[in-house]
Amino acid sequence: MDLQNYLSLLRRNWVFIAAATLFGVLIGGGTSIIVKPTYTADTQLFVAIQSSGTVQELQQGNTFSQARVQSYVKTVDSPIVLQPAIDALGLTVTTDQLAQKVKATSDDKTVLITIAVSDESPVQAAAVAQAVSNSLIKAVDNLERPKAGGSSPVSLSIIKPAVAPSTPSAPNTRLNLLLGLLVGIAIGVLAAVLRATLDTRIRGEADLRRITSAPLLGAISFDQDAAKKPLLTQAPTQSPRAESFRQLRTNLQFANISDAAKTVLVTSSLPGEGKSTTATNLAIALAQAGQNVCLIDADLRRPMVSDYLGLDRTAGLTTALLGIADVDDLLQPWGSDNLFVLTSGQIPPNPSELLGSSQMQRLIERFEGIFDAVIIDAPPLLPVTDAAVLSQHVGGVVVVVGAQKLRLQDLEKSISALDLVGSNMLGVVLNRLPAKGPDAYAYSYYGNDQAYEEPFESSTIRSSGTRGPDLDSVIREAVPNRPHIFPRGGPARLGASANHPED
Repeated sequence: MDLQNYLSLLRRNWVFIAAATLFGVLIGGGTSIIVKPTYTADTQLFVAIQSSGTVQELQQGNTFSQARVQSYVKTVDSPIVLQPAIDALGLTVTTDQLAQKVKATSDDKTVLITIAVSDESPVQAAAVAQAVSNSLIKAVDNLERPKAGGSSPVSLSIIKPAVAPSTPSAPNTRLNLLLGLLVGIAIGVLAAVLRATLDTRIRGEADLRRITSAPLLGAISFDQDAAKKPLLTQAPTQSPRAESFRQLRTNLQFANISDAAKTVLVTSSLPGEGKSTTATNLAIALAQAGQNVCLIDADLRRPMVSDYLGLDRTAGLTTALLGIADVDDLLQPWGSDNLFVLTSGQIPPNPSELLGSSQMQRLIERFEGIFDAVIIDAPPLLPVTDAAVLSQHVGGVVVVVGAQKLRLQDLEKSISALDLVGSNMLGVVLNRLPAKGPDAYAYSYYGNDQAYEEPFESSTIRSSGTRGPDLDSVIREAVPNRPHIFPRGGPARLGASANHPED
């Protein structure tokens, strides 16, 4: 992962990271409230050699004192020092218990000893520190006194008496809050990285590129109203949803520029990714651009096109394939543009055999001689083999990927299934993308009197209430020598094909 991917990961999981950070701060603050305050009082002693003489003798005495200081520090927590302090103060603790509250330290190359005592009472902390210091002075005097008699060559003096502290030394609220903040951020980031590593769902184009390099023909944002109003004609003309299908229409023609395929099969990996709405709205967008379009509902297991368009599916594709009726009588016009729909018909017991039959191939060839574009809504690739079988009869395949729903391994299986039968995959459509956030696929959008921007469409198309220039003329202006992808060579009406045999 590069820096951009990490930034996207942080943006995608910022709520989780913020929650972990807040939890860490609360833990740090709660700890400071729950833990009883502890006060620390300290005293400082000076170690000296009781002798006088030349400078050399004094220097040797100072070196001797520094060497003995570490031994005195180790002696502080011994019973010989602590027990007299306990007796002097009348404490009810053992020497081991008191040793846990006493800490003696000394700086290098100095003859200073610091004794610090921690206790829940500031007064008792100061009293214990002073008592331990006095006891250490007496213990060292006894230990260093010559056995033959005489005074000790070492003397300890208190240079800083113990004073009862006014503020507690623990808990350190500021430090606990800072530690809670840092630990919370670290846990949140690590959890986000782990979650992203284990989560194989496709969230955006970056995840898509881990599986395939196929062109991204379009990206459709998730719309709450799409469930009730799935059609392009039901959305406002200038809405991002309408713009996304216009972009898909344009990009599809550029992706198909070399093969000039007139029949496009729209499928997905799993149910519920939005392939039927994508196929339907793509057909509507092509018809709005002046194309003669035929939309075929070839999902013979869960047909949805007739429900979206409000058409009767009693007779349709299966009726034509079984030879019960001629396709001229089965096509249903829809809308004010040149869009004709062949619904699924009755659901058969053998969809794969019907879709892979020679009758289906001849039907597609007949439609290609009549219409500028033929859009086929096919079943998902993974549950059944219908789409893979049918893909061999069409000019190109468009795979719809439901963001936040489909996993990487499922898309990989779908692409492998298409490659296995030699299908021409034109590209991928990302559906159900979030409208905002790191995975959003936004369009530049302006007011009614300004141009909107699409990646491949000319800026001469205006965001007005009326339809802009014809799509083919716009593309011809951008690419003058481009051949027609969906040429208008056939008759304007299907009725002109009555004399055409199904060869």
